[in-house]
Amino acid sequence: MTRNRRRGKVIAAAATSLALLLAGCASDDDSAAGGNASPEALDAALEKGGTLTYWSWTPSGKDQAAAFEKAYPKVKVDFVNVGTGEDHYTALQNAIKAGRGGPDVAQVEYRALPQFALQGSLVDLSGYGFEEFADDYTASTWESVHVGEGIYGLPQDSGPMAMFYNKEVFTQFDIAVPTTWDEYVAAAQKLHAADPTKYIASDAGDAGFTTSLIWQAGGRPFKTEGDREVSVNFQDEGTKRWTALWNQLIEGRLVTNITGWTDEWYRALGDGTIATVVAGAWMPGILMESVQAASGKWAVAPIPTYDGKPTTAEHGGSTQSVLKQSGNPDLAAAFVRWLNHEQDSIDIFLESGGFPATKADLESTEFREFSSPYFGGQKINEVLTTAATQVSAGWEYLPYQLYAETIFSDTAGQSYVNNSDLDTGLRAWQDALVEYGTKQGFTVNAG
Repeated sequence: MTRNRRRGKVIAAAATSLALLLAGCASDDDSAAGGNASPEALDAALEKGGTLTYWSWTPSGKDQAAAFEKAYPKVKVDFVNVGTGEDHYTALQNAIKAGRGGPDVAQVEYRALPQFALQGSLVDLSGYGFEEFADDYTASTWESVHVGEGIYGLPQDSGPMAMFYNKEVFTQFDIAVPTTWDEYVAAAQKLHAADPTKYIASDAGDAGFTTSLIWQAGGRPFKTEGDREVSVNFQDEGTKRWTALWNQLIEGRLVTNITGWTDEWYRALGDGTIATVVAGAWMPGILMESVQAASGKWAVAPIPTYDGKPTTAEHGGSTQSVLKQSGNPDLAAAFVRWLNHEQDSIDIFLESGGFPATKADLESTEFREFSSPYFGGQKINEVLTTAATQVSAGWEYLPYQLYAETIFSDTAGQSYVNNSDLDTGLRAWQDALVEYGTKQGFTVNAG
């Protein structure tokens, strides 16, 4: 799976280089390969061969690179894992700033893509005919690889959100599986009243989780027009809908604040302290690998909704992008095409536990009917693949999203620490994002 399991946040020092990077962008050089790209150039590059450097943290990356070399013997791929989260993006930003030392192809999460694309660091791949692949991917992931009019990769995976729950705990306390968020709050109240050591969920304040829940609620706090005008508005109707709901859990101390991805968190998932996890479709692999003691106890259900109408959001996911500094963008683009459009590569990704973005794989009988012993024989992909078709459209990230997430804990995160109003915390985050964006040369409109 391409979501970093213990994703670090990119340090502010790396993010502040954004102003220098933006200042150095050449606005007339946004086309692929200097305007000479074509679908035919991809096959010609594969025939000619060459060497590529590929930076990725994914479990399948090394095997995919080896399979590509086998399919195209004239091509050598140097696979490099420079680290995950903070390490990966810091190294990438440093290479971009220096103008050398970076890879030809880099793994980039959807949340980070606008930042690198709008600073002019990536090749727009639309000239290579990638737009012809639109119908092969889910709508939400296809939207995620686009920034403005450009396309900067092909979707590798998706993370439609669902609710993972401990069946044993629900049965013990006679709790029905919630289908709406009001029912979820009622379940939280019932569980914690019956046993104060147990909580419906854990939420210590995570920027990605928060924005995904706002997305599902219909909030659209971030908007970008062109490459310099930004709107930040955490006062919109959807965001308010989410805070009105989640405040009941935070202020009511109905969720614990155990930090995710820690040993304590895994233990709490295993012993029933935490009864649900609302997360992307990559979550089954996490549970199976790191919470083995709870095998047979967990199940998956659709994410609760506000009005009974099925809708969800993405949580995680990434693509591969070609850097402008690549000495062979045609070959690099051909590699990206193979990685996420050729079935041989996709099969390797699926074997490593990835959740696909390709419609054909999501709709295949074999994938949908996969029966998991860990989940008591439940065909979990029937729930997750359905969720992939129900992602709410129109979400955008900031062109400085990586920086935004580094300051979340000091702003919005304080609401979680103090069990206080989330609207106040989000207002503090908004103010800080407006101030930072303005200093970086954006025209920032605040809600």
